[in-house]
Amino acid sequence: MNTTTDKSIAIEIYKQLGGNRFKAMTGASNFFCDNNSMGFKLPGTMTKDRINYVKITLNVMDTYDIKFVSIWGDKIKTVSEFNGAYNDMLQDIISDRTGLRLSL
Repeated sequence: MNTTTDKSIAIEIYKQLGGNRFKAMTGASNFFCDNNSMGFKLPGTMTKDRINYVKITLNVMDTYDIKFVSIWGDKIKTVSEFNGAYNDMLQDIISDRTGLRLSL
């Protein structure tokens, strides 16, 4: 049984977000990936609606579904979702929903 994860989609999502500049501008950390998605934590005290987790998934239509979550203690709340985002929309959507600037 093959248990390795194909990280190519997550790497591409990371590049489309701005790579290391994105990480530095937002304070994103604890990145994870599976075969068709990438997620990361954000410092929730700095974001709109205390969003502290974002998951981006490549769907069958070759667009992205983005889920914005607030996790505090044992409470998990989906704050908002955006389905059908194109790669050039990722930065604007995440910036709009979190209130964080993704680039200078």
